[in-house]
Amino acid sequence: MNKRSKRPSIAAIGIDLGDKWSHYCSIDEKGAVAADGRLKMTRQAFSDLFGEISPTRIAIEAGSQSMWVSEHLADMGHEVLVANVRELRAITDSDRKHDRADAEKLARYARVDPTILRPVKHRSSLAHADLILVRSRAVLVETRTRLTNTARSLVKPFGYRLPPISVSGYARKALASIPERLQSVVAPLLALVDALTSQILNFDKEIDRLAEAKYPETLSLRQVHGVGALTALAFVLTLEDKNRFRKSRDVGCFLGLRPKLSQSGRSNPQLGITKAGDPYLRTLLVQCAHHILGPFGPPTALRIWGRKLAEHGGKNGRRRAVVAVARKLAVLLHRLWVTQAAYEPLRGVITEAA
Repeated sequence: MNKRSKRPSIAAIGIDLGDKWSHYCSIDEKGAVAADGRLKMTRQAFSDLFGEISPTRIAIEAGSQSMWVSEHLADMGHEVLVANVRELRAITDSDRKHDRADAEKLARYARVDPTILRPVKHRSSLAHADLILVRSRAVLVETRTRLTNTARSLVKPFGYRLPPISVSGYARKALASIPERLQSVVAPLLALVDALTSQILNFDKEIDRLAEAKYPETLSLRQVHGVGALTALAFVLTLEDKNRFRKSRDVGCFLGLRPKLSQSGRSNPQLGITKAGDPYLRTLLVQCAHHILGPFGPPTALRIWGRKLAEHGGKNGRRRAVVAVARKLAVLLHRLWVTQAAYEPLRGVITEAA
């Protein structure tokens, strides 16, 4: 009597996450599709489907809901890979792109070689909750800027210009600079600007309190002129684990401040930065770089190096210098975070002079 062959076990599972529904695909050890289907984007649905199976490698796409999904699956004992879809042209640029096919591709990549997925690491839910404070402030600042620009565009055709945004009482100052016939139209917008400014100041106080009480390591980052509590806290919360990088210079690449590469034969064009990683933290670092290179920045090794780069950088020298300083600043901040050492602004310059 012939023995019945055992059914191959599940080697990997791919899940294409959606807003309300997700598609999954299971691949066995022989590479055949063992099961596929869809499930609701709820914790209960994921528990019902994946809670009773043995620990398995599961690949999901990075997205707005991938954080809680990856944590929930990991709590069940599964090995979770959060795929960086920016690196998966076979998925993003496929002419057969649909949820079921994407789930199967994720499963097959996870089964054969997980490094193909270029998996990313999510920050913890606790760090993400604190980061919401920083993100909320950014939304308020963006909204205030849009309202102010709208008000300026409304009065400009009449030959009037509104003053720069002030900390308080902006509506009163701005209304005083335009005729009465325009005040009634612009006043509601400017009142909202004042209200948003008040809320932003409250957020700034809360950010200072949170950085000092819960994340004291941010104090070492704030030694650098131009880096305040907002940038320091966003840096620590976004990276979360200072030991995740083998070298500090890898942080610049992680935040998308490294130039793109497209070398082929003798062709090696000069391209822009990759813009990978967190866009808001990258924006904050660029703003700090502008301040460091600006007229009010004190003499530091970073400033001297950046200004030399701008002078010899040709037509776009200033813009390239800002990005380069932002990249070096990211490396410097990570190094200060790791060592908690005292910052020496002119260290390199002093060494050269000696």
